[in-house]
Amino acid sequence: MSSLALGFQEIEKTKLWLVGGKGLNLGELSKIQGIQVPEGFCVTTMGYQKAIEQNETYHALLDQLTMLKAEDRDQISEISRKIRQILMEAEIPSDVVKAVTHYLSQLGEEHAYAVRSSATAEDLPHASFAGQQDTYLNIIGIEAILQHISKCWASLFTDRAVIYRMQNGFDHRKVHLSVVIQRMVFPKASGILFTADPVTSNRKVLSIDASFGLGEALVSGLVSADIYKVREGRIVEKRISTKKLAIYTRKEGGTEKKKIEQSQQNVSTLSDEQVLELERIGRQIEAYFGCPQDIEWCLVDDTFYIVQSRPITTLFPIHEAGKTQEIHVYVSVGHQQMMTAPLKPLGLSFYLLTTPAPMRTAGGRLFVDVTNNLASPVGRKRILDTLGQSDPLIKDALITIIERGDFIKSLPNDNKEQSPGKSNKGMSSAGLQAPFENDPTIVSDLIKRSQTSIEELKHTIQTKSGSDLFEFILEDLQQLKKILFDPQSSAVIMAAMNASSWINENMNKWLGEKNVADTLSQSVPNNITSEMGLALLEVADVIRPYPEVIDYLQHVKDDNFLDELAKFEGGQKTRDAIYAYLNKYGMRCTGEIDITRTRWSEKPIALVPLILSNIKNCEPNASHRKFEQGRRVALKKEQELLERLKQLPDGEQKAKETKRMIDLIRNFSGFREYPKYAMVSRYFVYKQALLKEAEQLVQTGVIHEKEDIYYLTFEELHEVVRTNKLDYQIISKRKDEYKLYEKLTPPRVITSDGEIITGEYKRENLPAGAILGLPVSSGVIEGRARVILNMEDADLEDGDILVTSFTDPSWTPLFVSIKGLVTEVGGLMTHGAVIAREYGLPAVVGVENATKLIKDGQRIRVHGTEGYIQIL
Repeated sequence: MSSLALGFQEIEKTKLWLVGGKGLNLGELSKIQGIQVPEGFCVTTMGYQKAIEQNETYHALLDQLTMLKAEDRDQISEISRKIRQILMEAEIPSDVVKAVTHYLSQLGEEHAYAVRSSATAEDLPHASFAGQQDTYLNIIGIEAILQHISKCWASLFTDRAVIYRMQNGFDHRKVHLSVVIQRMVFPKASGILFTADPVTSNRKVLSIDASFGLGEALVSGLVSADIYKVREGRIVEKRISTKKLAIYTRKEGGTEKKKIEQSQQNVSTLSDEQVLELERIGRQIEAYFGCPQDIEWCLVDDTFYIVQSRPITTLFPIHEAGKTQEIHVYVSVGHQQMMTAPLKPLGLSFYLLTTPAPMRTAGGRLFVDVTNNLASPVGRKRILDTLGQSDPLIKDALITIIERGDFIKSLPNDNKEQSPGKSNKGMSSAGLQAPFENDPTIVSDLIKRSQTSIEELKHTIQTKSGSDLFEFILEDLQQLKKILFDPQSSAVIMAAMNASSWINENMNKWLGEKNVADTLSQSVPNNITSEMGLALLEVADVIRPYPEVIDYLQHVKDDNFLDELAKFEGGQKTRDAIYAYLNKYGMRCTGEIDITRTRWSEKPIALVPLILSNIKNCEPNASHRKFEQGRRVALKKEQELLERLKQLPDGEQKAKETKRMIDLIRNFSGFREYPKYAMVSRYFVYKQALLKEAEQLVQTGVIHEKEDIYYLTFEELHEVVRTNKLDYQIISKRKDEYKLYEKLTPPRVITSDGEIITGEYKRENLPAGAILGLPVSSGVIEGRARVILNMEDADLEDGDILVTSFTDPSWTPLFVSIKGLVTEVGGLMTHGAVIAREYGLPAVVGVENATKLIKDGQRIRVHGTEGYIQIL
């Protein structure tokens, strides 16, 4: 027959553009041995195009629609309505009518049919578009079927379909509609089958929703479904709902709602045998398509018919853990590094070259395999303690896994694993701390060594190019590893962390005071990140006396603004101050562990709003005053604690031990921020050298633009530079994947089965409506919530409380303007928590969905000591 209509059996895999996602999948399903699919055909997109090609009004309206944005709801609604009207009234071309008549005569004109839309941009592996276009059931007679073909065409322009396309970057002109005409079956039950659990994402658990009558009752939310969960031939969960309604077909066409008799309302829709039969069908279809499927089924007499199957697009991808059958447990690196967005391939490969930990990548994110750590009692305790500091929700999820018992094969207790200095009890005996008890020069020496090494790297790398450069970077990464994993450096960080734990535990026990270490940590020396926030206040002080410069900065639009500064009074001073700042901190940016992210040095305009905010919200010399005030508060607290301790039994000894712990906090806790600064500094030097190579590749025509190298791994880029050859499809494919990954929310903990394990906070006696999180910096503060997702959008007033997904060091300059902090991700030792303590800001982190639960502009109270937020 012509290409205007195709029977299911005639549809080939390459025909997506002709039959759309739904039509293509039905064609494939029809070819699977043993799977029953009601027969039918597709009116192809050629029919749709034929109907509209000569219609000038349609094309003019489409032009108008293309100019709009998703926010222009009223105009979208008006233009879409006009387009729908045109499509409903357009005459169906005679050769389309002929093709439809031909197929109907073969299948039987007397039968009832389902008439369903199938767009060329739906049921794709990366965008489902489910429910965007219309479906009509139990349509009888050729006239009625033709009428409903027009209705399907029109449904391409419902408001929801138009807005969805805009939000997902699909061009209205390139999305066409095919119409599926499928023989109706009259089921006693129907439903949906997911070959991976849609709640937990576990690929081994299959989930079935079922109810009586047609599936429309389920899809439209009219009834609650019976739910069956099946794992490897065993029903592991069964929830039977009260089903009061069902949708059935009418003899004369169309459908109607019917009440279900009382005696049938709580009867299971499916028998156990039928549930297991569905599991077998589901697994067969999944194996055919090669990925988890969302399948629509109908039960007619005792036969299951499949009426649709599409990929499940919402699952977080899993890493293939090799051929072993054992389950592996992976923990998100992003939740510890304050970077839950995806990394580009070059960024991923640099991080993998830097870390010795057993890593996996999935969905553009990094995960560390903690299976072996959980297997031994010693490793288990250590990892729970460490991750409990960085993110308690991860710790709670891991405890859930351990408590299941069947998950992790335990190894015998291996005391050799215990590393010195990790004990929290009687810290005086902790081996690592004795040698450098109160010697702050250790920290300054570590920093000096690293800075010298960075300067040498900057000098030497300029002499390298081509393959030499890649070999040199690999060598230098070994140097970076030595700095990051220097035992002395780790000992300094652990000493401060253990001292904080000791102080909090004992001051609570002896004096009844909670979280005292927060106050003692204010304004400690050698914290490169908090110094960065204060240094930007000093830049603001340089600019403050020059109104012309301030006015100029309020209107700058691009990164060349520094060149123009010299023509204003104070412009040269401003320029020098900004360049000096960039010289020390210009390698920083949001998401900085990804080497491909744009640094402040590459986009200095990112700093302008922060500088202007400092001029507006802070007094002159605020930097020095803030630091001094914090230091005095900490000192006063120290004196008060020591005096109170001396009054207690054995008080002199307690005071002496406490003083030693306070000194460890003051001398060493600032250093915790330095290793990441050292890593990011080196990354920026590597990046600049690699971009020079990329410029060469652009000049020789190997790549289109410099940034294309971000979509290659380090090894692949080396090969491209060596051979001057590249298959560009790799870049295009990875750009598409990255767009998909950006839409995904990474889990904190995921297993090799794809199961997402979540943690929760457990606390009693909280006020009604309290939003729970983790207390990381003491104090109670009330203020206006500013919900900010991108640092560039920050517009803060003095006294605001910052509410955001996560903060990394690049957010620190905002901390000088705020009075409190709430984040969705984080733990006791993550950057936001460390800086909040040092600046004396009450903070609660790890607050699930904080940016949705708290609205911008609401007044809130942050309880930094107890770990909850109240909306006032």
